[in-house]
Amino acid sequence: MSLLPETIRRIDSLVADGQQAGRTPSLIAGVVRDGRLLHVTAAGELSHLGTAGVRPAPDPDTQYRIGSISKTMTAVLLLQLRDEGRLGLDDRLERHLPDTPLGDLTLRQLLGHASGLQREPEGDWWERAPGGDLDTLLAGLTPDKVAYPPHRVYHYSNLAYGLLGAVLERITGKPWWELLRQRLLDPLGMNRTSYQAEEPFARGYVVHPWLGTLREEPRTDTGAMAPAGQLWSTITDLAKWAAFLADPAPDLLAPATLTEMCAPVVISDLESWRSGHGLGFELARTGDRVYVGHGGSMPGYIAALTVYRPARTAVVAFANSYGFRSGSIGALSDQLLTTVLDLEPAPVRAWRPASAPPAPEVAELTGRWWWMGREYEAEWDGAANELVLTLQRPTGATPWRFAPEGPGRWRGRSGTNDGEILAVRRDAAGRAEALDIATFVFTRDPDRLA
Repeated sequence: MSLLPETIRRIDSLVADGQQAGRTPSLIAGVVRDGRLLHVTAAGELSHLGTAGVRPAPDPDTQYRIGSISKTMTAVLLLQLRDEGRLGLDDRLERHLPDTPLGDLTLRQLLGHASGLQREPEGDWWERAPGGDLDTLLAGLTPDKVAYPPHRVYHYSNLAYGLLGAVLERITGKPWWELLRQRLLDPLGMNRTSYQAEEPFARGYVVHPWLGTLREEPRTDTGAMAPAGQLWSTITDLAKWAAFLADPAPDLLAPATLTEMCAPVVISDLESWRSGHGLGFELARTGDRVYVGHGGSMPGYIAALTVYRPARTAVVAFANSYGFRSGSIGALSDQLLTTVLDLEPAPVRAWRPASAPPAPEVAELTGRWWWMGREYEAEWDGAANELVLTLQRPTGATPWRFAPEGPGRWRGRSGTNDGEILAVRRDAAGRAEALDIATFVFTRDPDRLA
């Protein structure tokens, strides 16, 4: 699989334009689809002298600092523990961090930036100063750290993710970095994602607004705030993370859990409803598509991760400057992803015949059913082991998919009946005569109601 030449030309042009207009020393982006890194493009140079005085260009193995994209990994760690029964999203903070003055806040609120907690911890700017330990972070908490009433308004909080990292450490007895490496990075083969920079890496700069000169920024250890933005990664490694977010490995995270994480906890712009935040992920509506992911920035670096899960397609991007002079890396990432999706729709998967008919008690459920004068067709999807019920008129309705849960009992897996029960009603002879879906009774006769 590869991208079309016209798609590549457009992507390369957008990245070159972004580097020039943004006035960033280097800019690199990668396109991911169906679990593979399909194309990488870069513009500019790393601005530090390499071998024989050469200023090297970035490549897919060059590390950049990814900033708040680290939060998405922290969030997945929390949801892994939730799925294991070791915490609840509606647990109050005091359950895991006793005696905190902010104990009424819940883990769900902290994950979704709906806690009202102030944006930064006390002290020097944590992103540019050596970080303190967990005890120091917790000692700086006071009741007045809540800037807004919880869950009434979106308010981004780095401090919240420092506290979530503390929760992870208290529950597991392991430091956040060790937990991340064991539970996510190693299983996904992300061996170039690290706590501190490892060569080859891009030096990070602030670009002087009038002179165009560069000031190299420090590469700090953020200590207890690391879960909010410490990590370094490469295009190759972050592409693996993007592929995981598009289609997670079930042994690491249940797909249904990731879908839950991508549902809004809070809408961040109440005027247009174009953006919001889920459980660790930023959500942005572009036309009829909703992108999930996160931006990242640390002094000297900016990054973007944008995923369109229905098409298993994503863009990852890095630059080694603190912001763009014009535009933003997040907007560029969205534009790159939209370009790929518009020019190259997801490939159509070939239909394959069933290897064998379903059991007789399933086969008799297929065909026409009616409810309140509306006609539905039931068919069997042998590959998915699901019964699919589709409204015939008007066309275009989302099919209802049902998975077997026991004799005569099916569980909804899509559409308005997601999670609901379909129960098969049988007559005295044992024949299926009706489908009862959450008290709505479907029959073979359009004039019969039950």
